[in-house]
Amino acid sequence: MQARVGDRIILAAEHIDEPTRDGEILEIRGDEGAPPYLVRWSNGHTGLIYPGPGAVLRIGANEVHVEPPPVTVAPRAPAAPVSAAPLEPDRPAHVREWNVRVSIFESGDETSANVVLLADSPERLSARGTAHRSAHDLGVPEIGDEVAVARALRHLADQLMEMAEGDVSDLTGEEAHIRAV
Repeated sequence: MQARVGDRIILAAEHIDEPTRDGEILEIRGDEGAPPYLVRWSNGHTGLIYPGPGAVLRIGANEVHVEPPPVTVAPRAPAAPVSAAPLEPDRPAHVREWNVRVSIFESGDETSANVVLLADSPERLSARGTAHRSAHDLGVPEIGDEVAVARALRHLADQLMEMAEGDVSDLTGEEAHIRAV
């Protein structure tokens, strides 16, 4: 990994319920852009790091260099409170990327999937889905995986819709219902 001052670095979480960390490289202490790097993290802390596997270096706006294993995350802005102020036409777009971690567990004819949303929200959202293979069905584990993950993702989507409805209700003072299209 070779970096320059001002580049963004993103580190995958070490545990499933921890957020992804991102920050700006302030100093390069290795030769020719190599680690270690002095980084100011998005939470305001500063620290010296030697990035390992799973670190993503974002140079400029479009170019990304990834150290194996590949991780597709982008820098996140701190979560902002919901505001009723209209968006200004000349305001730059606000872009975020969220990630979902999926864990699949199989035991006999049972498959379960746990999904966790890794986002800049202070709340951790997770959901579970299950599948059971009938004795008359062929033993194809991929099908159980697909069904269990689909059900877990559907439960996660329901939670997100409930949160959005709650946010709209808090903002407007009226009960809100958002249609799932």
